This record gives sequence, C-alpha cells and structure tokens, in this order.
Amino acid sequence: MKRPALLVLGPHLAAVSGVSTHLNLLFSSRLAKEFSLVHFQVGSEGRSESGLGRLARLVVSPVSLAIAIFQHGATAVHLNTSLNARAYWRDLAYLIVARILGVRVLYQVHGGALPQQFFPANRILAAFLRWTLRLPDAVIVLARSEFDAYRRFIPDQQVLAIPNGIDCTSYVGIPRVWSDATAPLRLLYIGRLAKGKGLCELLQALKLAHAQDAKVRLIIAGGGPEEGRLRHLVDELGLSGDVSFAGPVFGESKIRLLADSDALVLASYSEGLPYALLESMAAGAPVIVTPVGAIPDVVTNGVHGLLVPPRDPVAIFRAIGKLHSDRGALARMSMACRKRVAGGYTLERLSGEFSRLYSQVCSVKHMNPLTRP
Repeated sequence: MKRPALLVLGPHLAAVSGVSTHLNLLFSSRLAKEFSLVHFQVGSEGRSESGLGRLARLVVSPVSLAIAIFQHGATAVHLNTSLNARAYWRDLAYLIVARILGVRVLYQVHGGALPQQFFPANRILAAFLRWTLRLPDAVIVLARSEFDAYRRFIPDQQVLAIPNGIDCTSYVGIPRVWSDATAPLRLLYIGRLAKGKGLCELLQALKLAHAQDAKVRLIIAGGGPEEGRLRHLVDELGLSGDVSFAGPVFGESKIRLLADSDALVLASYSEGLPYALLESMAAGAPVIVTPVGAIPDVVTNGVHGLLVPPRDPVAIFRAIGKLHSDRGALARMSMACRKRVAGGYTLERLSGEFSRLYSQVCSVKHMNPLTRP
C-alpha cells in the first residue's frame, strides 16, 4: 500500500538549531516507515547567498513548494515555524500556497511571541493574524502556556500541545561522577551563540562567582553570530582561563561534554522546548534555566535543577553558588532528571503523537479554510 506523502518544511537538516534537531528526529523515527516524508528547506541556514539571492529565493521558494507538492503527490504539509516577524511573514506564503492547492497543513510553532503579543497595538494586524492561524488544519505548540494562549486567541481552531521528545538510548548509559565542593563546578552551554540566549548574563554571573573565590569552569558549545562578541567579553571579564569555546558539537562529542559536566545552563529570554535541555536531563545533568516557553512544564525548581529569571546575572550567580556548595543536591537532581525525561519526553511518545495526527490529516476530506465562514 502506498504511503501518504507529507512535505516537512523547516531549516537545513544540518543547521545548528532546535528545529533542525526536531526534523532529524522525525525523519529517524517510525514516522518515516509509516509515511513518505520529504524535507523542504525554508530559511537561510545552510545556504550561501547574497542579499539579491535571498530576495530571489523568497520570491521563487513558494513556487518551488507548489512544484514539490505536485511532484510528490503530497497529502499534507507540516510547516515548522516560529511566531517572530521574520518567520511568520516568510512562512505565510507557504501556508497560503498549500491551502490554495488543497493540501492539508499542520502549523507547528517552535516558540516566539504569544499571539496576543505579536501585534498588540494594531487591531487590524491582530485580526489578520487570527485569520491566518485559522488556515491550517491544526496549530501545534510545545508548552501548556502556549496552548492556553492560542486557545484563547483562536477558540474555533484545533490547537494541540505536543512537546518535544528525544531518543534516550545514547544518554541513559552516561555515568555520573560527582566531585566534592573543593573541585571546580563544571558548567556547560549547548546551543546557538545568538542574542537572547542569556550568555552575556551567564558570563557576568561567572565573574561574580570568581569574585567570591568559587571555582567554576564553563564550556560554550555551539556557533552563531554572537561568537566574536562573546569571546571579547570573556577576555574583558578576565575569564579566558575558565571559559572555553568548543564549537558546534554532535554525536559522541556532545555525549562526552554532557558526561564531563555537572550542570547545563540555559538562561534564554525566550524558548520553545530546547533539545539541549532534554538531552542534558536524560544524561543526568541538572540544569540552571529560565522559566520560559515549555521549560516550566519539564523542570521543577529544586527537583530537576534551578529556575532563574531572564536577564538576571545575580540570580544565575546564586544558582551557581548553590550547586557549587551542595554536590549532594546535584546527585539527587540527576536521578530526578533522568526519570522525568524517560517518563514523558521520549522519541517514542513524540512519533506516536505525530503518527496519529498525520493519519488524521491524511484521511479527513479537505475543506478549504480560505473560504471558511
């Protein structure tokens, strides 16, 4: 029996981003056996292009999507996006093309603003946003807070909360060896080196910790536009002996970093549900994180790690000090972290939920929402 074809839209599969990780996990899961999944790249990651080339791509790409839909006989499009200005306006063209062609659309939002906050001062644009969010067959979000916000904003739309999940196989066997308070606390950051990730605040907190003679080491793993600025800040704060840059890490290199770390720090201003968070917890490394996006759904303060407010280096410093002085808490949190991820954030759960959703959209007769009253 021929498998239903779905186009999965998102960034380059080799890009260093949470959405790319999400796509790779879907393609490696049972979904690829049940459905014919075809990746369609959107966005600039993984491309080498001039400003003129980018403009040409933005114009031509929706046409390319139409061609791909016909070429693969796609039943549905799974559009992975974020509610920020750049992604919203870019991906709106793909959404409209798919619906004009009579293809069902799943619109998955990976973080960004809540819909009530996107056009807060413009009632016309807010109404337009509400109309566009009614075009897909379903809107998928990661967090309970997002689910509640979207349900209030578009009460007549199907909104689903499907949090991320990971393949725990590579992480469950990582041994944990906890040192005493006389040894340096080993911190790790994994992710893009971009604005809004709280890395400047983390470095400032590290400076405060060192002023209190706390021994702390930090490895920053990832790449991005802020790398040069962060390296300069490390030198400026006198932290070059205690902060190292590992570049983007994958596979065994990531496993080794997690095994050699006492805690992961993600001090982001906003997030969806970071895969680095789930991977760290599955590896038994507690976390220092901000309560943004779906993170509070996963992390209980004092149980799986410590929650700190965004943009607050003093709070990060205090969290670092608490873990530095209480290595027993690290051991207790480690066990709770592994149990938490294994109990609700596995790839099996993720692929099972999407399998049911894909089956639903591929079997229900299409009704064009462009003409829906």
